[in-house]
Amino acid sequence: MFVCSCFGITEQQVRDHAAAGACTPRQIASECKAGTDCGSCVRRIQGLLGRGAVARDRADAAVPAVSAVSAVI
Repeated sequence: MFVCSCFGITEQQVRDHAAAGACTPRQIASECKAGTDCGSCVRRIQGLLGRGAVARDRADAAVPAVSAVSAVI
């Protein structure tokens, strides 16, 4: 499956770069350009590197919960 449609980079290619030592989206980008054009694949790359859930959990913890009622008002 394609991860980066801008440059035609597949999940397997990202995994191969990760196995070779690229451990951040920026390092993946320097190897194959994935994530350097429109950027829509960066979250997917983070997920493949095992960083998506951690980053999401930290972001959720930093944002206070807002009830649905107060969001409408």
